[in-house]
Amino acid sequence: MAEIPTAELCDRYEQLYTGVVADVLDSMGYRDQTMDSDITPINPEQTVAGTAYPAVGRRNRSVDYDAQAERFLQMLGDAPADSCLVLNANTDNSAQVGELTTHALTARGCRGVVTDGGTRDTQFIQEQEFPVYVRFQTPADSLCRWELLDWDTTAVVGGVEVNPGDIVFGDIDGITVVPEDIAEDVLREAETMRDDETSVRDAVTDGVTPKAAYDKYGTF
Repeated sequence: MAEIPTAELCDRYEQLYTGVVADVLDSMGYRDQTMDSDITPINPEQTVAGTAYPAVGRRNRSVDYDAQAERFLQMLGDAPADSCLVLNANTDNSAQVGELTTHALTARGCRGVVTDGGTRDTQFIQEQEFPVYVRFQTPADSLCRWELLDWDTTAVVGGVEVNPGDIVFGDIDGITVVPEDIAEDVLREAETMRDDETSVRDAVTDGVTPKAAYDKYGTF
């Protein structure tokens, strides 16, 4: 049973950094939770932490434009608060995320988007300050080149399996995915490790040798 409310859980993850979360996951035996390094933030100064809202699509030039638009808008309207849309786009020739998409997700209380597909309207999204992580930018619209297959379902994005409710956490270094059933344990361990690393940093700055600092705090 969850002990930490969802919004608080996400807020606390945002105060961390992906390296420490990845280290905790490694220590717990979860060593394939970091997405491919070519999925990057359009604004490197932003972080994102939200509950995963996965979706899956594919390239399709014969899709019905109006039907596709209706499905895509339905998917956006179903997005829960404090979620992060995690989209397995399966394409490299169109943008699944644009300014109106991010405005719609913001209105739903969502926290960001992570996709192995593309985005457009990048400048407007940056001005909106909505976190978006993508593989590429292109002006080409997706609605006549791509179809949305399903949402609120398991998806593989950037080489990582993502399930609804997992924690998706990204910063300038990349994206980690924390399985829902261990999210609170990972958070607490990561917060402890972050504090220990701060102590190590302070000790080394004060002249303690790296080995002595490691022996005392167990991390470096």
